[in-house]
Amino acid sequence: MKKRILFVCHGNICRSPMAEFILKALVKARGLSDDYYIESAAVSTEEIGNGIYPPAKRCLSQHGVWFDPGKTARQVTRADYDRFDRIIVMDASNLRWIRRIIPEDPEGKIHMMMSYTGVGRDVADPWYTGDFEETFQDLLEACEAML
Repeated sequence: MKKRILFVCHGNICRSPMAEFILKALVKARGLSDDYYIESAAVSTEEIGNGIYPPAKRCLSQHGVWFDPGKTARQVTRADYDRFDRIIVMDASNLRWIRRIIPEDPEGKIHMMMSYTGVGRDVADPWYTGDFEETFQDLLEACEAML
């Protein structure tokens, strides 16, 4: 049975699609692509229909991580709770927002990204920091720890 993972950030144009394609690259490199289904989404509606933010694309490309150029932002829905085994948010704000969309988590599916590394902190939003490399490294570390 496939492990179904949904990464979630504010707009689904930086952190969550970066995490989506980093994890897809890692599972492909390990020959595990058939074991995983991976997507990403937003808690907000601000960027719905927009593609991955160009600096995020550049960062992924610089690391040799393939991404789907047709990927567009979508908002997480309550139905996603049943569709995915894990819903992984990037920061405490995303967690508050997702609790409005998915008010209960009886199966313990919702996690903070950096919790996989044993560190209880947010993944910095490069939309504000401008540091896509730092975000990439955090996401890579957490995705490797998750696997």
